[in-house]
Amino acid sequence: MDKGIVHGFGAYFLWGLLPVYWKLLGHVLPLEVLVHRMLWSLVFVLLVLAARRQWQWIKIVRQRPRYVLIFIVTALLISLNWLTYIWAVNNDFILEASLGYFINPLINVLLGVLFLKERLRPAQTAAIILAAFGVIYLTLSYGAFPWIALILAFSFGFYGLSRKIASLGAIEGLAVETGVLLLPALAVMLYFEKSGQAAFLHGASSTSVLLIFSGAITAVPLLLFSISARRITLVALGILQYIAPTLQFVIGILLYGEPFSRTRFIGFCIIWSALIIFTIESLMQSRRAAVLK
Repeated sequence: MDKGIVHGFGAYFLWGLLPVYWKLLGHVLPLEVLVHRMLWSLVFVLLVLAARRQWQWIKIVRQRPRYVLIFIVTALLISLNWLTYIWAVNNDFILEASLGYFINPLINVLLGVLFLKERLRPAQTAAIILAAFGVIYLTLSYGAFPWIALILAFSFGFYGLSRKIASLGAIEGLAVETGVLLLPALAVMLYFEKSGQAAFLHGASSTSVLLIFSGAITAVPLLLFSISARRITLVALGILQYIAPTLQFVIGILLYGEPFSRTRFIGFCIIWSALIIFTIESLMQSRRAAVLK
């Protein structure tokens, strides 16, 4: 099997298992989990970059000051995404969180049209309309707007859009993003410590270990993803990306017993149908492009 596929599968498989990890930290305030995730991610990626002697990206950032501003924006976006996801998992909204990552590919296409002047193909238009109908159906059926799913989808969509402007490798970009928010993260940690709310180094040692390793479980899938992205096509990556929300979906139902009513099933089926249309159209477009070359 192609090593790129193996690395890509590994990345999305690990991302799909994240709800289990965050559930183990369910007794810790989500904001504390977030700031520790940022701090230990920075430590981990700097160790990886040091082992690789990979520091050329620092020169790129220095030569282009606007990159710092862009990475402040991406850091805030990914922080919003991480905080929402951690909160959702530990408040029994894993299914809605998985919905956010199911519709994220369609949001990416929509943002490309709005901000990069890309043109929608007919099947893409149909897929986006169908997904929007699914979201509306879920909203009306439950009487509650699926804000968790949409915050996750749009924050990650805008994150990807911003990263297109300031292009760095996945690991290097994570180093800059966690670096620019290091001082605010340390300030939040100090606040929790002073107010007596800190879980780190208080209580069970397993909690502190889990917080420290939140950096590794953030960076390792990114490493696998960056290797995979260099080896396989974007279409192949696009198909693999459904592994993560599918795993999250299964974990939410089977492991944590989140309710999945008939109404919710219909809403998800509408959105899954949109994704099937989108995926098949992407495969056909890729094959046509390959024939024309």
